[in-house]
Amino acid sequence: MKEEILKELRRITPEEQEILDGRHTIDSSLYNMNRNMVIDCRRLLEKGKLITLRPHTRFIHFPEHSHNYVEVVYMCSGQTRHIINGTALTLQAGEILFLSQHAGHEIFPALYDDLTVNFIILPEFFDRSLDMIGSGSSLLGRFLTECLKSGSHDIRYLYFKVSDIPPIQNLIENLIWLLLHGQNNQQSLNKTTMGLWFMHLINMTDKAEIGQEHFTQELLLTVFRYIENHYQDGEVSALAASISYDVKWLSQVIKSATGRTYTELLQEKRLGQAAWMLQHTGLSVTDICLDVGYHNFSYFYKIFRAQYQMSPQEYRKAYFFQEETR
Repeated sequence: MKEEILKELRRITPEEQEILDGRHTIDSSLYNMNRNMVIDCRRLLEKGKLITLRPHTRFIHFPEHSHNYVEVVYMCSGQTRHIINGTALTLQAGEILFLSQHAGHEIFPALYDDLTVNFIILPEFFDRSLDMIGSGSSLLGRFLTECLKSGSHDIRYLYFKVSDIPPIQNLIENLIWLLLHGQNNQQSLNKTTMGLWFMHLINMTDKAEIGQEHFTQELLLTVFRYIENHYQDGEVSALAASISYDVKWLSQVIKSATGRTYTELLQEKRLGQAAWMLQHTGLSVTDICLDVGYHNFSYFYKIFRAQYQMSPQEYRKAYFFQEETR
């Protein structure tokens, strides 16, 4: 990260100066923390804003608390120790921690050069990110984002060890700079930057540690990852064999947890990918049909129309018409 930004983040804040002068506990009035230890976004976000940035307060212990917003923690330099719902993590420089609204979060004192920024984000801010990653074409992206937005599926955090991925580091630095200095069209820039950030992260779940409280959620993530990587020809029998589970049992778990069969999830991914390709590529409908795993063209047309209430050709025309009028 550029020294200019690090220098700005190193400045001792009035809150930190009070701590250095002898305050031994955090000032709860700054966070509007009630007896339930919930930090209120209204205390940290200006009215009308969906996202802001706040350097983490150093030199003091933050007792367990939660938030009524999504918090993204980025370690600019040094390290900090966190406990999330009983799980201890040590965040290193360049790593990212996404916390859902219902995560219990405790933070140990940071030293002078342990520079962390906290992104305070209202759930609706992620809508643009979902649009950019293609909410229909990425089951995994939608699943993870909705978990963060709603705290559903018992996923409490996503911990990405991506310090060695330059595009992600560059995008984070851009977002920090935008939020520190402000720009015209800032809200649009912020959302687009976050969307690009998400597009990279969704492809790197192998570098993620996912905090979840039930075995079923871990299994679901395995299923979604498999579909993302093998949607052209990935059968449930092959998935079951790859993770050494009985096919019938696995199918029942998927149906119970999602309300849909494996085949329905696979079809949703294939059709979503086809729709994305119709929007963003010049490939023929026939080539797209084959690319997403269908060899029966009549069947592809039938299920595509059932999903989108129009043919693939009509869908492409409708999309380009919308693009031209934007």
